[in-house]
Amino acid sequence: MNKTPHTPATDTTWRSVSREEWRWVLVFATLVMLVTTLPYLLGYFTQGQADRFTGFVFGVEDGNSYIAKMLSGSTGDWLFRTPYTAYPQAGLFMYIPYLLLGKLAAPPGLHEQLVSLYHLFRFFAGMLAILASYDFLAYFIREIRLRRFGVALACLGGGLGWLLVLLGRQIWLESLPLDFYSPEAFGFLGLYGLPHIALARALLLWALLVYLRLVESGSDQPPALPGKRYRLLRHAVQLCLLWLLAGLFQPLTLVLIGVIIAWHQLGLLVWQLICQNRGQVVDWGNWRRLIGWLLAAAILPALFTAYNLGIAFFDPFARLWTAQNVIRSPNILHFLLAYGLLVPFAWLGGRRLLRIDFRTGWLPVGWVLIFPLLAYAPFDLQRRLTEGVWLAWCVLALAALEQPFGKPAGVARQPLDIRFTPLWLAFPSTLFLLLGGLLAVWYPAQPVFRAAAQVQVFDYLERNAASGATVLGAFDTSNALPAWAPVRVLVGHGPESIHKSELEPQIAAFYQSQTSDDQRRAFIDRFAIAYILWGPAERELGDWLPSSASYLTLVQQQGDYALYQVGSAQ
Repeated sequence: MNKTPHTPATDTTWRSVSREEWRWVLVFATLVMLVTTLPYLLGYFTQGQADRFTGFVFGVEDGNSYIAKMLSGSTGDWLFRTPYTAYPQAGLFMYIPYLLLGKLAAPPGLHEQLVSLYHLFRFFAGMLAILASYDFLAYFIREIRLRRFGVALACLGGGLGWLLVLLGRQIWLESLPLDFYSPEAFGFLGLYGLPHIALARALLLWALLVYLRLVESGSDQPPALPGKRYRLLRHAVQLCLLWLLAGLFQPLTLVLIGVIIAWHQLGLLVWQLICQNRGQVVDWGNWRRLIGWLLAAAILPALFTAYNLGIAFFDPFARLWTAQNVIRSPNILHFLLAYGLLVPFAWLGGRRLLRIDFRTGWLPVGWVLIFPLLAYAPFDLQRRLTEGVWLAWCVLALAALEQPFGKPAGVARQPLDIRFTPLWLAFPSTLFLLLGGLLAVWYPAQPVFRAAAQVQVFDYLERNAASGATVLGAFDTSNALPAWAPVRVLVGHGPESIHKSELEPQIAAFYQSQTSDDQRRAFIDRFAIAYILWGPAERELGDWLPSSASYLTLVQQQGDYALYQVGSAQ
């Protein structure tokens, strides 16, 4: 009888990970996360009487917004309502992990507690991302030394963007290199400062591993193996839960998992048709049953995806937020700079994996092939859909370096040979990022640090302002304020500040002396503004003096920073 296309070319029992390997990975993950924590610890060490560390060394604007979400949770919110707009909101089932984390904190010292909780979350989410990366690599790669090198490459590697930095071309084709700003493109930025992305990456990889095991179980011959139905049910439930949880931390990951699974199944369908055309036996009954299990596993993720799509279309706030939330992919040459180093290895490794077992090898190969379509899909968040593809590139590259089957797959005593040399060029970008973080905290400056006098004004609002009170200030001030006090601002975050482009000129006009008091009063009434900030950022907007307004009362003055309450002081 002709061999069925479902039979793998070799034994695959090596795909499990031994306890000794897990111990090594745990030590490696702990060391990596400790190193990523050093700049943050140094930030608190270097802050002095004049400056307060925000808790972030990059992406400070987004970092403040995460602390603001946690602060909302600490004050009682169970649904997400951004503090970066004064427009009405119904509340969305989003950012739930940050809201729940916030409930572990309480005054006094609320901001410090929230930042500490954030970094504990980052530490453990990073640990899980590293463990999942090793688990994913081990499924395809036999040699332990390659698995170890691979997890370092997956978590600490990047592209060749560092070359542009050395050449003084940080901005190339209207964009920074992906290494330095895209957590989706590689792995390090997620570990360094974005816990929800790191955890979503871990859940994505584990969901795909469970999916592959479901495919293997569903392809067993004969169909009625003892315990097969239980294994299929167990894998389907695991896939459903991991898929759903991944979407809870990063909603677009729901879509990405679905696309990867659908693309993989389409490839298997075509492969089976080709095998059948060549006279090989194809068990279509097994395949149909597998599709049934996959559809069952997709029910809850599909419902959550439908919810997210529904609010994007029908919730007024979410519709405007979605329109402003644009995360486009850069010029395609940036992706070539990012992944071009691995292309020759990936070509050889992909062919090898497909020969060993098409069913499983097609997943990383297909993922890499479809990634350009995902990266440039007609969708405002297109760059988000490149999430995790770096792991697929790493798998293919390492597969090219494996010894042929039949040779020992244990830890080789000899060092990594000359074939690995080009891959070491993937690590300098991470060194640049770490060095940049250390420099950012060694020389205190905004936005990584805030003036201590300004933070004292924020603390006054945290103690005295009504929760949800609207405070007017410049964009820079308004970005930081909700991370310290549970108040609302008009603008302060790119996507979350509704009508930002319209409001910024109006806020600038508010602080200009030629604007009449009647116009200011109308603006105050329109947004129910309770407090007005006046500091260096606001003085850059205009020469108006709030002290000249009879309808404002000075309630807090700290150095160059003042806070005025609308109406009489309470």
